[in-house]
Amino acid sequence: MKLGLSIGYSGAEMNLPVERVQRAEALGYDCVWTAEAYGSDAVTPLAFLAGQTSRIKLGTAIMQLAARTPANAAMSAATVDAMAGGGRFIAGLGVSGPQIVEGWYGQPWGRPYYRLKDYVEIMRKIFRREGPVSHEGREISLPYEGEGAAGVGKPLQSILHMNPDIPIFIGAGNAATVRLTAELCDGWLPLGLTPAAVQEYMPWVEEGFARAQAKGVDKGFHNFEIVASAHVEIDQDVQGALDRLKPEVALYVGGMGHKNKNFHKEMMVRRGFGDAADRIQELFLAGHKKEATAAVPDEWVDEKSLVGPASRIKARYKRWEDIGLASLTVRTKQDEAVEVMAEAARLNQPR
Repeated sequence: MKLGLSIGYSGAEMNLPVERVQRAEALGYDCVWTAEAYGSDAVTPLAFLAGQTSRIKLGTAIMQLAARTPANAAMSAATVDAMAGGGRFIAGLGVSGPQIVEGWYGQPWGRPYYRLKDYVEIMRKIFRREGPVSHEGREISLPYEGEGAAGVGKPLQSILHMNPDIPIFIGAGNAATVRLTAELCDGWLPLGLTPAAVQEYMPWVEEGFARAQAKGVDKGFHNFEIVASAHVEIDQDVQGALDRLKPEVALYVGGMGHKNKNFHKEMMVRRGFGDAADRIQELFLAGHKKEATAAVPDEWVDEKSLVGPASRIKARYKRWEDIGLASLTVRTKQDEAVEVMAEAARLNQPR
């Protein structure tokens, strides 16, 4: 199984861990992944890292749809890929949530399923340069002919001869979007996939493959990558490590999204942690963030993380390796954890 390294999005100050990324590349990591919320963007750091590395792939996990038109996303991906020497960029996309889409970007939430479908199809057309791009979609159409249009738009073809095979991945966690991802895309960035929950998702993936195959498209696990992610933290104190990861869970389950539309909470409910999810959200929205954090179950954090002494991390890594993923993305701020995971995955070593 391949490994990736997530550097996420910035905090209050922009500080790229360039040396950690370079070390990951030297150890044999396959990809470095960035993210965006409502601060630093996902693409610009990869342009910088392209100049500081030579082989490691450069992926977004994710570019938010509302932040860019599909044409701009394709332009950004293709430009960085070309500057990086070609064949290195992975365009990971996602819809984000209504709070960010409407609150930060000033865009309507609309019908995200159809927006995502249109977005991917338009990007494919732009990458392939088979002719001027036109698209009649349910959410996005090119040329634009809706309200306020001047009526003079025409289909255009990219001036830049782009890499036609830039992979498109989608970050998703619900049944409809996972099916769409498996049908249309090259890979999937799953929301919340863990060794214990893998069978929950696989029927959705296979249904997506079947939809593609019904259209005559060769689609299956042989040409589709599933890239899960896990927090990794080395600490002799397992409980202390788990506790340090709980505030992020409390934030996402309790406060990320609307009370009645929170993907992270819904996932926790599906996995049998409904009472805990309700309590976390209730406390967080009431302003009791410490209490919300304390309400996060140890089992929930431990299942989706690799924490503790190096020996425990390596032993528990086998559970991830055994479920047949293409890659696991390491989420860590520890240089030592990057090294330990390379040892666990036997990177650059005979198998």
